[in-house]
Parts: sequence; structure tokens; C-alpha cells
Amino acid sequence: MYSDDNADQLLFASENPYNPVTTNGAWITGILNFDPANQSNWDPALTIQRSPMWPYCGQSLGIWKCPADTSFVVVNGIQKSRVRSMSMNVYLGGFGGTYGNWDLVMGPVWSNFKIYRKQTDLINPGPSTIFVFLDMRQDSIDMGNFAVDMAGWPDQPANYGFFDLPGFYHHLACGFSFADGHSEMRRWRDDRTMPVLVPEGNVNDQFSSPNNSDVAWLQERATRPWR
Repeated sequence: MYSDDNADQLLFASENPYNPVTTNGAWITGILNFDPANQSNWDPALTIQRSPMWPYCGQSLGIWKCPADTSFVVVNGIQKSRVRSMSMNVYLGGFGGTYGNWDLVMGPVWSNFKIYRKQTDLINPGPSTIFVFLDMRQDSIDMGNFAVDMAGWPDQPANYGFFDLPGFYHHLACGFSFADGHSEMRRWRDDRTMPVLVPEGNVNDQFSSPNNSDVAWLQERATRPWR
């Protein structure tokens, strides 16, 4: 709906941390952690209610966070629930329309793959294939994006790995919504996709995971090479 009203443009999965101007084009701003002094954790007026998508979601805060995510921060002795468990596929808009300098660090793992900027760009491989949103786990979520490690796509599974970890709250499954509007649940098949949850902390979410079929599933639904 946002794209229909805005010349087919897709919002950024995150602002570019090196260019504050891109904040205005990001679907959400702010970084989640467990610091009570970080107001982005618990105040929707600072982030969600300023999102360009806020007018399109019936002003419902509930759709931004899975009820199974019980994470909170303690502010002045009061438990305050964190505001969000949803993240956007990083290849939709990227970091302010860029790779956020990750291409300089990771090379072809990032720069060979498309950052979609318009809804019509999704024709390859099609909007029914590319996921937009998913529920992340509370110890992996930070900025507004979820990054799929594309190393090894399509036929080198020995190179598979993770940059971020998806949620597994629903009987070892995670909810996804796709660019054509449909949603799916994916039940994870590899235990490496579901490390033990780290309450009130950060899990190691960047690691190699060779021959992991869950990585292959995510890659097929994240993006495609430029050529």
C-alpha cells in the first residue's frame, strides 16, 4: 500500500548509519538492545509511531511484536516491554538504499546481490517469492533489518552461514510475510538455526552453518544476483 501511494518506491529496511538523511525513508528507526536508557526499546512514540508505515497498519502497536516475545527492559524499577519483534528483509531497500558498507567488508557475498528499490523490481524472482517481514528472536534483533547471508547460493552449501537469526517461538517455526501479501510459517529443520535463547542478552548470530537447509530456504526467498 505504501508503494502504491509513493511512486512504486520501497522503504529502506534500515536507515544508513553513515547518512542521517536516510532516516526519513526507513520503515523503522532505532536499535533494540537491553539498555533501559535506550528509549527506542520501549517507547513506540519514538520509533513505531513515526514510521512511514504507521498510517497503513490501523495504528495497531500489537502487529509490531509477536506475543511470544516477552523481552523487556527495567526503567526506573518498572518493567517495560520492548516494542518490536518484526524486522524487514535487508535486501528491500538495504541501509538507506546501500549495503551500509558491508559490501566493503564482505565483498561479493553482499555486492553481487540485488537491493530492491521499487516494487516492480521484485519481478525477479517474483513478489510471491520474496519475503518482506519476519519475526526475529529477542536476542538477535537490533536495527530494523534481517540480513540473510547469501554465501553459497545457489549450489555451494559448504559456504552457508548466518548474519542474523530468525525467530522460533511457534513450535520451532517462524512467521513470514511476502511481497504479494501472503504469509507462511517455516518450521526450522536444523538445530543450528535455533541456538539456546539468551534472555536479556545477545546471542552469537553470525556464524558458519554448512549444508543447513534452513539457510537455503532463506536464501531462495531473500534476493537474487544482479545478473
